[in-house]
Amino acid sequence: MNTQIAAPAPIKPRVVSNVVKGCLGNLIEWYDWFVYASFSIYFAAEFFPTGNATAQLLSTAAVFAVGFLMRPLGGWLLGMYADRHGRRNALAASVLLMSAGSLMIGLTPSFDTIGIFAPILLVVARLVQGLSVGGEFGSSATYLSEVATPGRRGFFSSFQYVSIIIGQLLALLAMILLQRLLSPEQMGEWGWRIPFIIGAVAGLLVMVLRRSMDESEHYKLEKARSEAETAAFGKKPVGSLRALLQYPKQLFAVFALAIGGTVSFYVYTTYMQKYMVNTSGIAKEDASVISFVALFIFMFLQPLVGGLSDRYGRRKVMLFFSIGGTIITVPVLTILANTTNVFAAFGLMMFCLVFVSGYTACASIIKAEMFPTRVRALGVGLPHALVAATFGGTVEPIGLALKQVGMESTFFWYITGCIALTLIAATMIKEPSKNSSLEADLASASPADGAVGAEAPLSSEMPAARKVPVKASRS
Repeated sequence: MNTQIAAPAPIKPRVVSNVVKGCLGNLIEWYDWFVYASFSIYFAAEFFPTGNATAQLLSTAAVFAVGFLMRPLGGWLLGMYADRHGRRNALAASVLLMSAGSLMIGLTPSFDTIGIFAPILLVVARLVQGLSVGGEFGSSATYLSEVATPGRRGFFSSFQYVSIIIGQLLALLAMILLQRLLSPEQMGEWGWRIPFIIGAVAGLLVMVLRRSMDESEHYKLEKARSEAETAAFGKKPVGSLRALLQYPKQLFAVFALAIGGTVSFYVYTTYMQKYMVNTSGIAKEDASVISFVALFIFMFLQPLVGGLSDRYGRRKVMLFFSIGGTIITVPVLTILANTTNVFAAFGLMMFCLVFVSGYTACASIIKAEMFPTRVRALGVGLPHALVAATFGGTVEPIGLALKQVGMESTFFWYITGCIALTLIAATMIKEPSKNSSLEADLASASPADGAVGAEAPLSSEMPAARKVPVKASRS
């Protein structure tokens, strides 16, 4: 069933309210995630034995990596929970986990006070936060895509990355403000705890807000179908890994689309600041300002590009990213390596972020449109979390290791190769918005009674025309 939206439906106030509440939780989660990376230079000595400062920083970096390893588990568990018990419940649980992890870090006594239990509690807190972030993306992407106004789903779902960027900027802003208000000694003794406590309290407030969100109509429709199937045939609940594996082509497409986009996102939003300092030779203060301004502009590109995907299609926007990224990565990073001009560096970084927007603005919706409601959160969240853990979490170590052995240009080609995988996937998929299960699922409900599931077919399988929005490869 191909569903074409001729004109966007009017935007309802509840849609805006639901999107804002969903994004606020995403913002807090990513604020907490980036606060750890930003403030580790201050609290490393608090959690590990006194001695070599570099060893302490390496220890905190290792704990940070542990959080990445937990993300696939979070994508799996919270993805299944969202598909079985509702997107709203999963999003509330996700932000609660992140809040608990931040509170634990903020209140844990130092190594001098409780000894080995200090680093143990830090690891436990990061495991909880990794679980939270791993489950947040799929649940949030699914919810924003499902509650968005038909014809404007790309625009509204693009705010997921807006909230991620705001969270990153707020973490950086918190550091700048505290550095201005407190002495280095105060920052090291207790000042670093403030942003964690703020994140924990804000997370609890957002959890209450998320409990007031409307549940997705798509989920309510699928829940009615599932209950009918269980009563009639004794079928298993929706949202299982076994059910997800019935869509191998979609899973491959999501993996491939996410690899290039995830690597590019981490390179140009996180690693770029270090690259400008270590390779280009730009002053740390200038690199920080360049990154802040570029990310601020990058944030506003998301809804603009998301709106373009509603008008021209997700596939064309994704091709814009993947073709452009494949072509420009090596020359741009090579030029940037040989300039110390801050304006030139800003222009080059911003130029790359324009192309990255082609991925980030569509990352949620293009994946959500590929899966049926019964496995959508799991189908979006699990592969994304696996890619984030294996490719996103290794961007910085790979880049630094290749620079260390004098092969930094190889890193440029590594990024290019990852983006090329996304290009292959983008050329293989059909236009997701024209084969969207999001529109087809609601179209199957009875318009007469307005209820979900009243006239829905008992079969939870997608019709063939929208089950596989991936073209077969040409031999």
